[in-house]
Amino acid sequence: MSKAATVLRARLVLRAGSIVFGLSAIALLFVPAVFNSLLGLATTSDLEWAMRMIGITLVALAGNMYSASTRGSEASVIFSGRVMLISAFGLGILTLLLPVPLTWFAIAYAVVGFGFSAAYAWALLGGKSSK
Repeated sequence: MSKAATVLRARLVLRAGSIVFGLSAIALLFVPAVFNSLLGLATTSDLEWAMRMIGITLVALAGNMYSASTRGSEASVIFSGRVMLISAFGLGILTLLLPVPLTWFAIAYAVVGFGFSAAYAWALLGGKSSK
């Protein structure tokens, strides 16, 4: 598969990821207690404040992912895809390591992280031949 096809796949995954992270950012900014509860965490005003800080960071990440997907050079799209492959996998791991019993939402959130990591792997490596 050509480099152009790899970049196109990476752009599509980055764009989809920006939407998912954007939705997470909205939840973290506006209803952090609900998000905490769904993760099985006992919510406090301190934890809600921290989740809002994560939410605003996710706004920046989602915006940068969208920008890279629509305006980035081939090199920046590939680089962003590699960073997100590792980050999405890390999100899945950290979600499973929550210091509370896992909830259905935590498992689903981890699956989303692992799913995006797999999607980035597909985008970046899926077209390489084994010559």
